[in-house]
Amino acid sequence: MDILLPDGWPRPKGYSNGLSTRGRQIFVAGQVGWDTQGRFPPDFAGQFRQILENTLAVLKAGDAAPHHIVRMTWYIVDIDGYRSSLPDIGAIYRTLIGAHYPTMTAVQVAGLVEPDALLEIETTAIVPD
Repeated sequence: MDILLPDGWPRPKGYSNGLSTRGRQIFVAGQVGWDTQGRFPPDFAGQFRQILENTLAVLKAGDAAPHHIVRMTWYIVDIDGYRSSLPDIGAIYRTLIGAHYPTMTAVQVAGLVEPDALLEIETTAIVPD
């Protein structure tokens, strides 16, 4: 996997501007922060942790690992909750994903299908040939 960084651009913090890779693609549907019993943690960071755990479980089922992630799209209901949780989010990310920073997009949305969900994350991974 090659990180794409145009000449003269500063290295972004916490994500990559672009990646180039080849291999088997895995598409993970938008994951929300519920556990296997359908329960949500009450806070943003707790839901984020559960989303990453759910995502990693799907990737593992496809014989993929965190370093195979190439793209994440975040749908956030409460942007202020996201911003105030950034230190916790960063620590959780580094614990579960490590120092791997795929391309990412984060957008604020009016709501999600699950009313208790504070965010939802779609993920794409590519396992090299």
